[in-house]
Amino acid sequence: MATFTQSDDLRGAEFVAADLHGARFVESDLSGVVMRGVDVGKADIDAPWLSNGESFFRVNGIDVIPYVEAELDRRFPGRELRRAGDPDGLREAWAALERTWAATVDRAAAMPVGTVDVSVDGEWSFAQTLRHLVHATDVWLGRAILELEQPFHPIGQMDTATKNDGADTSALTTTEPAYAEVLEVRAGHVATVRDFVAAVTPEQLAEARKNPHAPEYPETVLSCLHVILEEEWEHHRYAVRDLDAISSGQAGQVADAGDAEG
Repeated sequence: MATFTQSDDLRGAEFVAADLHGARFVESDLSGVVMRGVDVGKADIDAPWLSNGESFFRVNGIDVIPYVEAELDRRFPGRELRRAGDPDGLREAWAALERTWAATVDRAAAMPVGTVDVSVDGEWSFAQTLRHLVHATDVWLGRAILELEQPFHPIGQMDTATKNDGADTSALTTTEPAYAEVLEVRAGHVATVRDFVAAVTPEQLAEARKNPHAPEYPETVLSCLHVILEEEWEHHRYAVRDLDAISSGQAGQVADAGDAEG
């Protein structure tokens, strides 16, 4: 099977009567793609930034973004709070996330031994997802909001795209930590966010900060917290999706956890 990577420039390419049956697109830019008279039966699209900005995603002339967002909010109560703009709203949003994740961690614990280390279709395992959220908290609370010079816990899991951009990984472990350690570190990071939003003021939310990935683009404390909330809800969705696949026996390719992405 042919593989096209970032070095292959397919922008503006035209596919006429092409057979892309079973093709897989990972971390690819499909913005502005136009499809006409196509067969998309059983297509599975995951676009975590679908609702960002003033964009649209049309299927047969209908913008489906509002429907997708409404359904996700229905499936995951509390998700609708992720863009809260004041301290009370942020506290409520974080409390909802804590309850949601606690229930999901309990669910994983009740499943067969080793479930937390299983990767579904090459995605991050449950344990690796929690490790990534540790890293996301370090990036957006520790580095961006608190402006710590070295905020990174060693067990944090960085995504491959960030690694490929030349990010410093020297503070991160290269071995898989025990799941008990992951839970302990994760609990500490959750408490750190809880304590921060418990004391944050409207004035602090408006303070300027640097984007940790692109310092030339300004952020605010509030926008950094919104990134944390988005990370939490998106990765919770992934985790639930994979636990569902594992428990139903319909996971497709299920392998031991490796260097995957969630």
